[in-house]
Amino acid sequence: MGRLKRLRLSRRRVATASLAAIFAAWGPARAWAETFVSIGSGEMTAVYYPVAKAICQAIFSELREQGFWCSAETTPGSAYNVEHIVTGELEFGIVQSDVLFSAYKGIGRWDGKPVTELRSVLCLFPELVTIIARADANIHVLADLAGKRVSVGSLATGPRTTWDLISPDLDLSAPVQLRELRQSETASALCDGTIDASFFVVAHPSELVSDQLAACPSNFVAVTGAVVDKLVSNYPFYTRGFIPTELYHLSDKVLSFGSEATLVTSASSDPRMVAAVVKAIMTHIAQLKTMQPVLADLDADHMVAQTLTAPAPLHPVAAAIYQELGLIK
Repeated sequence: MGRLKRLRLSRRRVATASLAAIFAAWGPARAWAETFVSIGSGEMTAVYYPVAKAICQAIFSELREQGFWCSAETTPGSAYNVEHIVTGELEFGIVQSDVLFSAYKGIGRWDGKPVTELRSVLCLFPELVTIIARADANIHVLADLAGKRVSVGSLATGPRTTWDLISPDLDLSAPVQLRELRQSETASALCDGTIDASFFVVAHPSELVSDQLAACPSNFVAVTGAVVDKLVSNYPFYTRGFIPTELYHLSDKVLSFGSEATLVTSASSDPRMVAAVVKAIMTHIAQLKTMQPVLADLDADHMVAQTLTAPAPLHPVAAAIYQELGLIK
């Protein structure tokens, strides 16, 4: 039996309530005029922001007919999005699946405080751990990071959460000297010697990566070894992959691993809003594929299958819509 078929047959994480029942439980219809639907993304120079803008642009007409206005919001990143979805300041957010795992399970920066109201909506695209080192820093594999100055992002970002999740298993000969720089600051810091390497979790092709490689002589770092084997084995949302170096006019492929960028909301979100967004996205996948390079490989079956393995439960409204579309049985 194929993996997708097994996922379709699995009902453990999929609510089976109908949309009508969900809407009835929410209460009578409200006045929807001028209701904003914000999607938390990331820094303006990174991938999440143009993706959120593309989503809002593609689904604008459908949402507007129902009284919703879609707005892409720049934010520090995944961890920030999680925390502001919970407070209601963001209706949706794009979140790395390992950040979603840490928040939902209550580990790392959420130690002892699991954010159990988070709900997965739809996996969008894969992201790979991407490490770029200055050429004269002599960093080519993970072990070479020992004692080096590495930018891993601030506490509000997804890369920092990923680093905190994997770093205890790195077993380096000397501790990494962490630097908390904005992604837009890393190219200049790498080139002027402030840092030796930068650590990203990013979808490819990435303008941020292109700019950094072009700024001064630098190289990708292979992300392999026992630590990656352990992570991929322990966490189902992690998978191995090759950084498509041909997109950056380099010949040698670089092995790494990563997770999925996932659209996330809260269990308490208005079900009519969630339904409107999910239906509109699924209607416009063909258009979205043309709007951003990282969205070029979007496929409804694959996206939903990946969402069923996401660390937070699938939102019941999204589940009902995917069932209606025949993507979940």
